[in-house]
Amino acid sequence: MPSQTSSLSSLKRALRTDVTSSLVVFLVAVPLCVGVAVASGVPAELGLITGIVGGLVTGLLPGSSLQVSGPAAGLTVLVLTAVTEYGLPALGAIVVASGLIQLALGAMGMGRLFRAISLSVVHGMLAGIGLVLIAGQMYALADDKAPGSGTGNIAGLPGLAADVVGSGPALTAVAIGAGTILVMTLWKKLPAKAQLLPGPLVAVGAATLATVAFDLPIARVQVSGLTEAIQPPGLAEIGLLTEIGPLSTVIAFTLIASAESLFSAAAVDRLHDGPKTDYDKELMAQGAGNTVCGVLGALPMTAVIVRSSANVQAGAKTKLSRVLHGVWLLLFAALFPAVLGLIPTAALAGVLIHAGFKLLPVKEMRPLWREHRGEAVVLVVTAGAILVTNMFEGVLIGLLLAVVKTAWETSHVHIDVTDPGGNGAVQVRIQGHATFLRLPRILDTLEALPANRPVELNLAGLRHLDHACMSALQHWADQHNAHTVQPEPTPTPA
Repeated sequence: MPSQTSSLSSLKRALRTDVTSSLVVFLVAVPLCVGVAVASGVPAELGLITGIVGGLVTGLLPGSSLQVSGPAAGLTVLVLTAVTEYGLPALGAIVVASGLIQLALGAMGMGRLFRAISLSVVHGMLAGIGLVLIAGQMYALADDKAPGSGTGNIAGLPGLAADVVGSGPALTAVAIGAGTILVMTLWKKLPAKAQLLPGPLVAVGAATLATVAFDLPIARVQVSGLTEAIQPPGLAEIGLLTEIGPLSTVIAFTLIASAESLFSAAAVDRLHDGPKTDYDKELMAQGAGNTVCGVLGALPMTAVIVRSSANVQAGAKTKLSRVLHGVWLLLFAALFPAVLGLIPTAALAGVLIHAGFKLLPVKEMRPLWREHRGEAVVLVVTAGAILVTNMFEGVLIGLLLAVVKTAWETSHVHIDVTDPGGNGAVQVRIQGHATFLRLPRILDTLEALPANRPVELNLAGLRHLDHACMSALQHWADQHNAHTVQPEPTPTPA
């Protein structure tokens, strides 16, 4: 009897903490859902719909019990580009296709493969997203329209600054946005009790009150209504997926959303002692959520570390907290849509600029440069490539560079030259991994040997000899009339 009473008491405590945790996550999610939607060039309600699906669909499915899904700042630039190039209705078709691919990858057990992506590429991807996000939202901070591309946005910043100085409404908008950033920055320095209310909510709430109280002449969020914002894709939009442009966007959505979700899962697992993530099931849960989001014409979703860490820190024990956060979002969007129309867009820009700065690995760069210089180069190149080109191409460049770096580091080769003097044969012993990456060094060493002396080239110590090296060494040996000791073949298992 006492054990049953204890179990019942524990269940009640867990239920209570899950409910309070869901309210904390809801308060964190509202400004982020709305801000990501506005920055992505879509109605604010679509960001809330993605958050709702993240709670009520993905939240119910197995995979990770405590991480929370919703629209992510990391996909903002990609979504904005897709909406600009193909139109808002096409976004749904792209997200549906991405969700179905995620479902298929998870069903085939490929969720764990995403963990093999180089960490420096992921950090570079996030840093690149942060830079593009900051550059683009600087215009929204001043109620202006960004030129578009990452480089164009950066190049236009001096002109933007000159325009702001000469415009009263623009200065007002910047003041509201800068105040939002300042509140969010200082909020983290307050005592823990004060931080029970999330910083983004307090900052956006204060900016909204100031805008309404003083009737400031700045832009506010455009509200169209929850049902009016839903634009399911039609056959024409689905037909776009046969073209190269939309198809490459589908691949980019799939790779980036999957990688971000599964890396978030790994980070969340380190924050709690409960059940750990099943990566294949989590990938399928994300796929199911994105498929539903696509059918509704909403934003793509990922697992979001900001909301997930808030969920864990608030004391959540089960998936009930993330499901309930979706319920609160649904009630808010259905019952209080007019509240969205009071929020100044400059405040949301401030939230996203703050989020963009958090994506930059400023503190990690110095120790990374000292200890793993190659990884630091991959990170910087990936971020720069995303800024100069686009998300998809930048990530591909980063992955290619990471593979080349790894191949270079693993293809160590050691060359020993022994010259007995006189007319004796020069002994050359090559050990390690002879690949095309090390071929210039090998040939330089061999071509520096005396041309009028016999050479014995011993390759028995090689653990790997690729075709390029084998052909080049054989050609050199034939020309030099050198005697070659070949590496021993790997024994075939019985």
